[in-house]
Amino acid sequence: MPKPLRRLRGFLATLFVLAPATAFAHPDHPGHEALGLDAGFLHPFTGSDHILAMVAVGLWAALRGGPALWAWPAAFVSAMAVGFAFGQAEALAFSVEPAMLASVIVLGALTAAQAQVPLVWGAILIGAFGAAHGYAHGTEAPGAGVGYPAGFALATASLHLAGLAAGLALRRFGKPEVIRLLGAGAAAGGLILAVAA
Repeated sequence: MPKPLRRLRGFLATLFVLAPATAFAHPDHPGHEALGLDAGFLHPFTGSDHILAMVAVGLWAALRGGPALWAWPAAFVSAMAVGFAFGQAEALAFSVEPAMLASVIVLGALTAAQAQVPLVWGAILIGAFGAAHGYAHGTEAPGAGVGYPAGFALATASLHLAGLAAGLALRRFGKPEVIRLLGAGAAAGGLILAVAA
């Protein structure tokens, strides 16, 4: 078995073991009682749905290149901030958890397929998923000041940058197929989380 496939298999096995504890990553996170910059920054790293979706944004942007390198991550973070405000107001009468799981599956699958979509449509899709993540953050952190959303925005941007850096490095070394494998792994991880839920 090729080395990238062995790594992907190990990654998926790890996700499968951890999935029951992280399938719905938002309720009852520790640290919300502080609602400060540090709690906000740490929050995206406490659920695999966050990590997989945000890194997938960077990987997909790296595959597309051009203005998507900055526009797609910016669309996610901006929409997440708007979603946070709506979440604090609890403006929706339904759960956004399915949309968050969908974000992992869809963004991973689009990366795996090396989907070439128009810049604006990609930004709209990514922004919609960002709004769902932001809404979930907002509902679980009522009364949060500026520090908490600023922290998770910084963490989200850093995860996007990690995906971008990995994707651009793999493109530079002529390994776009590894980026696609990582996208497939993210999509599979989302499916495992959905099944475990």
